[in-house]
Amino acid sequence: MADGLDGRHRDKNGRIDEKHGNTKIKTLKPDYPELNNFHNEDTLSQVEDRYGVDSLDALLKKVRK
Repeated sequence: MADGLDGRHRDKNGRIDEKHGNTKIKTLKPDYPELNNFHNEDTLSQVEDRYGVDSLDALLKKVRK
């Protein structure tokens, strides 16, 4: 049962699971079209490092500007 944001689940402590750094950008593109300019095989961590951010939320805020 997905009760978190963007189909994510809650962990044992009730916190919403975050996207993992090894997630490929291609798997995020259907939910986040603003990532379409990134290479499919890049990982979330690689793109976050390039933009100097530490979360998907912060990355999305930067690329939406």
